[in-house]
Amino acid sequence: MGKRWTGRETAKYNFLRYKKNMRIRKKRNALRQSMAVFRYSGRAITLVWSTSRSLTILFATLTLVAGLLPAAVAYIGKLIVDGVVAASQINAHNSDFVNSYRPLLYVGLEAIAVAVLAGSQRGLTVCQSLLRMLLSQRVNVLILEKALTLDLSQFEDSEFYDKLTNARREASVRPLSLVNRTFGLVQSALSLLTYGILLVKFSLWAVLILIIAAMPAFFAETKFAGEAFRLFSWRAPEAREQHYLETLLAREDFAKEVKLYQLGDMLLGRYHSLFNRLYGEDRELTLQRGWWGYILSLLSTAAFYIAYAWIVVETVVGKISLGDMTMYLTVFRQGQNTFASALTSIGGMYEDNLYLSTLYEFLEEEVPKPRGKATTGLNPKDGIRFENVSFTYAGSSQPALKNISLHLKPGEKLAIVGENGSGKTTLIKLLTRLYSPDSGRILLDGLDLREWDVEVLRRRIGVIFQNFVRYQFTVGENIGVGDVDRMEDKTGWEIAAEKGMARPFIEHLPAGFQTQLGKWFKGGQELSGGQWQKIALARAFMRSQADILVLDEPTSAMDPQAEFDIFTHFRALTENQMVFLISHRFSTVRMANKIAVIEAGEVVEQGTHEELLQTGGRYATLFSLQAAGYR
Repeated sequence: MGKRWTGRETAKYNFLRYKKNMRIRKKRNALRQSMAVFRYSGRAITLVWSTSRSLTILFATLTLVAGLLPAAVAYIGKLIVDGVVAASQINAHNSDFVNSYRPLLYVGLEAIAVAVLAGSQRGLTVCQSLLRMLLSQRVNVLILEKALTLDLSQFEDSEFYDKLTNARREASVRPLSLVNRTFGLVQSALSLLTYGILLVKFSLWAVLILIIAAMPAFFAETKFAGEAFRLFSWRAPEAREQHYLETLLAREDFAKEVKLYQLGDMLLGRYHSLFNRLYGEDRELTLQRGWWGYILSLLSTAAFYIAYAWIVVETVVGKISLGDMTMYLTVFRQGQNTFASALTSIGGMYEDNLYLSTLYEFLEEEVPKPRGKATTGLNPKDGIRFENVSFTYAGSSQPALKNISLHLKPGEKLAIVGENGSGKTTLIKLLTRLYSPDSGRILLDGLDLREWDVEVLRRRIGVIFQNFVRYQFTVGENIGVGDVDRMEDKTGWEIAAEKGMARPFIEHLPAGFQTQLGKWFKGGQELSGGQWQKIALARAFMRSQADILVLDEPTSAMDPQAEFDIFTHFRALTENQMVFLISHRFSTVRMANKIAVIEAGEVVEQGTHEELLQTGGRYATLFSLQAAGYR
């Protein structure tokens, strides 16, 4: 009987076996993950095929030709040398016209083959250039189309922004790179097949030497490709920070403050510091990649010269002809280069697949599909209701809104008052379906907003946010974007500009409604803050069918007289529309039918201006403080 193990020995054996199984499992998982990353190759080819079928077919055909011809050229070279040797031996004894000029026929044949090969390679370059332009555009369009389907919450998520940054940085060139390498691998495989057929006649060992010598460099390149990708992935926040610093230093809308506060050196210092940190990581990886690439390439060089000496010896002892020697040397050298190229293509495909994973992860980002289909409400006279609405931003521990209840009937105006950060703009984001409540519900015409078709809903709403976009378009286009279906409606521009009280200053601009705004493009005119706000008001009025107007600090850049004129005019224009007005100026707020005071996400007071003053609560305090400032 064998020795019986103690409990400790059994436990130790089981532990060692467990560790061994874990190592095997990790290796299998690593291999599975490495192979899984190649799943994007087929998708990249499909993407290129759908971009241009004719160019893809031409690319594949030229790849086939370029893969087969090198071995044919090498074989014809052998025929030329053997033909010359044979002709010189024959001519030494007698004159044979046919054998004397046969090498010239082979020379002509080789010239044709070389010309066709050069043409195919040039054609591949042209195809790659054309596909690169088309594919870059196609991928950018895919990214932008995806961006249009995303929720506002995703744009406000820094981790998601990293995904978007990674997708845009490399994805426009990686699909074509992957297809180039895939076709290049096919080309190399065809060349290697024909080289192998020629070389195996010399020795099977020569083929094995050719393969084994190139493997170490391949494994090293694949390893460094993975390291480069990990650096790329981790750096998305730093890349965004670099871009932000560039924007601060080079954009006209930041230039005034950067100069006046003398921020230039500080921002440039941060930019240099960030670059130096990233450069240090790149430098280390590049040096390691270059060093190991050189060391391992010496193995291929040594293998070639061993084979070179071997072939020379075989020629000297008469086992192979001079033509065979020429062919084998050419085939071994080209075969070695081709095999190394094939392995590089595989390593490059691995790297391209890693980068493409960022693109497809972004394109496959789940987007909640709006389930609402309704185009009309149940009770058009009910207006808008907030019923116990609460909402908390992702990643925040404090709710932005808590149990908000409001009711606005058709034609009524509601002013929302509160300190910065109290939840006023969040309320508007919920109303416009940029977010959905965590609890409670918002009703329009007696129907929950989530039941409405979001496109129909948003066509009913005209909005001007405090941080509205100042488009680098013409005046007319800046107004026209308020209703994209009528963006070129010049009559609509004029009516909306009249309602927004922007027409008087527009008529004094160099080209009226055709004046280019902003300083990004030639001939652009810059407006004052108040003039830009009037353009934004006109944009909201461009949506003539909207029965809900949302105005978030619409006159903050205007003087008190201009603001008073605007709102007196505004009240007359919006008799039949529901209006949500956010403003810090109580001269504006008092024009509303109702006023809601929000603090820390809760409605603490509601009523008319007079009712709230009589109550003597928070509104009355704020009104008194502001009124005192005008005395």
